[in-house]
Amino acid sequence: MLYFTRWRAAAILLTALLVCLCAVPNFFDSKTVESWPKWAQRHLVLGLDLQGGSHILLAVDTNAVRKEQLEALRDEVRRVLRDARIGYTGLVVRGNGVDVRIRDGANAAQALPKLRELSQPLGGFLGTTGARNIDVSDQGNGLIRLTVTDPAILERVRQAVDQSIQIIERRVNELGTVEPLIQRQGADRVLVQVPGLQDPTRLKELLGKTAKLDFRLVDLSMSAQQAQQTRPPSESEVLMSSQAPKTPYLIEKRVVVSGGDLTDAQPGFDQRTSEPIVSFRFNTSGARKFAQVTQENVGKPFAIVLDNEVISAPVIREPILGGSGQISGGFTVQQANDLAILLRAGALPAPLTIIEERTVGPGLGQDSIEKGKLSSYVGAAMVIIFMFATYGLFGLFANIAVAINVAMIFGVLSLLNATLTLPGIAGIVLTVGIAVDSNVLIYERIREEVRAGRTAINAIDAGFSRALATILDSNITTFIAAAVLFYIGTGPVRGFAVTLGIGIITTVFTAFTLTRLIVAYWVRWWRPQHVPI
Repeated sequence: MLYFTRWRAAAILLTALLVCLCAVPNFFDSKTVESWPKWAQRHLVLGLDLQGGSHILLAVDTNAVRKEQLEALRDEVRRVLRDARIGYTGLVVRGNGVDVRIRDGANAAQALPKLRELSQPLGGFLGTTGARNIDVSDQGNGLIRLTVTDPAILERVRQAVDQSIQIIERRVNELGTVEPLIQRQGADRVLVQVPGLQDPTRLKELLGKTAKLDFRLVDLSMSAQQAQQTRPPSESEVLMSSQAPKTPYLIEKRVVVSGGDLTDAQPGFDQRTSEPIVSFRFNTSGARKFAQVTQENVGKPFAIVLDNEVISAPVIREPILGGSGQISGGFTVQQANDLAILLRAGALPAPLTIIEERTVGPGLGQDSIEKGKLSSYVGAAMVIIFMFATYGLFGLFANIAVAINVAMIFGVLSLLNATLTLPGIAGIVLTVGIAVDSNVLIYERIREEVRAGRTAINAIDAGFSRALATILDSNITTFIAAAVLFYIGTGPVRGFAVTLGIGIITTVFTAFTLTRLIVAYWVRWWRPQHVPI
């Protein structure tokens, strides 16, 4: 255990040195680091509690999710009955379901199996759960009810949260902020933390918009004012303009092209009027649909609708075949830029509501840093004094290994561009104790071997060999606990788990390679007759 070849010793020292060097960028300001090669710019990111920033908790509108699911089910029922050529009346959304009355009672028996094909089993982690997304029941007298089940609604909410997290991440990253934290919290909530952002106004505006963009035709069968006074056609609705004064438009419900067909959106200026605009480009499918609609409706107005508000309703002067266009609506430069960000990131599957908001000032973050430093220094000093007082020269070896261990932790965290929080600092301080504990086990084992009458070199060799299994067992169990904390926990708990897990790995490395290497060279150079423990 005390013999190291030159190559093995060099590999251990080189590994420790390279990992420690990864922490070097943290000691320089950001402007200096930006001039370095890209691979050398990785550094620790201070969390919200250390550098201040914005904390926003969002809730997915479950009512909107349910409403959208029921409207989609109504459209599916209409399609199925139309394809089967079965007449119906009174297709309405009622409660958590859709009611449809078959016109001819004799056709009800034919319609029921067709509609039951819409009921699909819900998938789970290990396959189907046994629950179905829709319950189809015959209410008698030709009335059939399709009810969306509670598990189906919960599953759709879960999917909406997952989709929202991805879209929010794209939107926040477009702001150029540093390492935002975006994660699920509970069943229907999303936590957004942006360190360093002291004014969250623009962030809230970007997160609060669903950004559901549709291209629809304007209904010319009656005026919007008439539709407001009487009732709009069943296939149309009245929407207001986004700009003041609010102007009503009668818009067809049928979506010609959706925002999901967009591949790019960029802010710019109109060459004729110099007003801010947003230029967009469709994918192949969207370009084909857009070209077909503009060819068939030359001379008619079509509406660009964002979140149920009409941005503009220009008249189609000629077919638009290139798959690209521009949106103008009296934007400011900032509004055009934000709209482009929203369109590039995609539409949220459901509206998000801000239910909690707070801003942590940089002064409070600095105070947390100072307290974290103080606690780390005090803890490290007490450990150093204890180890040196208890184990003498071998305590000095352990202190050197622990110092390198901490440097390696910061190196790995920097390499991962990890976010350091106050609980993360607590994890590093705890790791110092765990690292010392490994050395204590080794040294106490060496003492036992000395008492048993072994020579100094044999006692040291046996101490390292026989303590290995115990140290591995204790560190593996701690690592499992850290892994569970990481996968189950959120926010600060995850930060603690990351630093603890990395610390355990570096502790095992330093205890069984670095400390042993130091002791091995000491034995080779001094040839001790007794162990100074």
